[in-house]
Amino acid sequence: NWDYVCKLLPSTLIKVFGEDRHSRSVWVSPEATAREVCHMLVQTAHCSDEENWALLEVHPALGLERCLEDHEIVWEVQTTWSLKADTRLVFRKNYAKYEFFRKPTLFFPESMISDSADVGKDLTSAELIQNLLKSGTCPEIQGYLHSKESSRKSWKKVYYFLRRSGLYCSTKGSSKEPRHLQYVADLEDLNVYSVVNSRKLYGAPADFTFCIKPSKNPVRAQDLKFLCAENEQTRTCWTSSFRLFKVSLFKNYSINTEFISLCCLSLQSRSEASLVAMDFSGKAGGRVIQNPSEIRSAEKEEGQAWRRREALRCSLPNLNSGPRPSSIHKTQPWFHGGVSRNEAQRLIERQGLVDGMFLVRDSQQHTQCFVLSLCYKLKTKHYLVIPCEEGGRKYYTMDDGLTLFIDLLQLVEFHQINRGILPVCLKHPCVCVL
Repeated sequence: NWDYVCKLLPSTLIKVFGEDRHSRSVWVSPEATAREVCHMLVQTAHCSDEENWALLEVHPALGLERCLEDHEIVWEVQTTWSLKADTRLVFRKNYAKYEFFRKPTLFFPESMISDSADVGKDLTSAELIQNLLKSGTCPEIQGYLHSKESSRKSWKKVYYFLRRSGLYCSTKGSSKEPRHLQYVADLEDLNVYSVVNSRKLYGAPADFTFCIKPSKNPVRAQDLKFLCAENEQTRTCWTSSFRLFKVSLFKNYSINTEFISLCCLSLQSRSEASLVAMDFSGKAGGRVIQNPSEIRSAEKEEGQAWRRREALRCSLPNLNSGPRPSSIHKTQPWFHGGVSRNEAQRLIERQGLVDGMFLVRDSQQHTQCFVLSLCYKLKTKHYLVIPCEEGGRKYYTMDDGLTLFIDLLQLVEFHQINRGILPVCLKHPCVCVL
């Protein structure tokens, strides 16, 4: 009886894995929450960005993983694990944990909001989402999903409705008449898992699969209900909605936001919000540029000036004539070597599909080239970084030579401040947990 054991022990030992598959054991209170365990791991590992770390429950054999909510008791979660299964806790960055509170319209497409969610008939769908999220509730969600019961091999396309009272499916197309609605699951005691490699493991029609199961039950294949969406935005909308219907989630976010605000008071100078466009061309010193069109023009000029400055600097007679080492990028946390395109997308998905998440990798199709993989609007885009020569010196470029960089580190640092050809600045490096 785990409850009896927890009451006897003043502290218990749990094992937590990192992304490199190495584990560490830590002593925690039997009543320790996921937030408290994360805080302890951040302190002992001297990690930065404390608010972006999370504890995940991972079932490798079943391809299941989910981020533990901050309020969950870690020992209670472990009591549902089978002793024979290879289930583990993983300490990982997760930038998207509360991202739907910050950018709700991106996570909740208007087409998926049920027309019955008309608490404000004069409001647009976007305004409705904002109001509901501010109050910690969630609009009714609807849409088609491919579903599969554990006892069946085939997948069936079904229209689902997610309401405060539970998850329902329609037995007749998209009809929501009471006689056509069939009750599927209660939301109060439900966990939602992302499914990794669902095509191979379960024959899913797409990679955007998730599953639901009662939280108090052991994780058994026969208890899992699999659901597959058409794209990542749709899957994210469904999984976010399941989480939002949990009463304590908004409270978790409020506590987390308050904590972040306190932690960031001394670091405001490093924040993106504190960076402003400046003009130093006048005699009276710098001035802040406030006109948006002038900011864009200044950004473009800075990108072109970067190339001219580096070309001039590299032509100075006192520079070392030998080539600058090109392997400096290998020491950077955002460089992932020869990972494939699919693996790069999985790495970014695991740490959160938020705008600006990125990594750099070797190109598998073009020798001596690299690829910048960047997340934008819940999708991963890939940009080829090509080596070129000018004035007898090697450079890297992503825009056919318009802007040149002497190494990948300079390329990344430039695009952390300037978008250049990218849709968004580089913000969160996708890293492995050491």
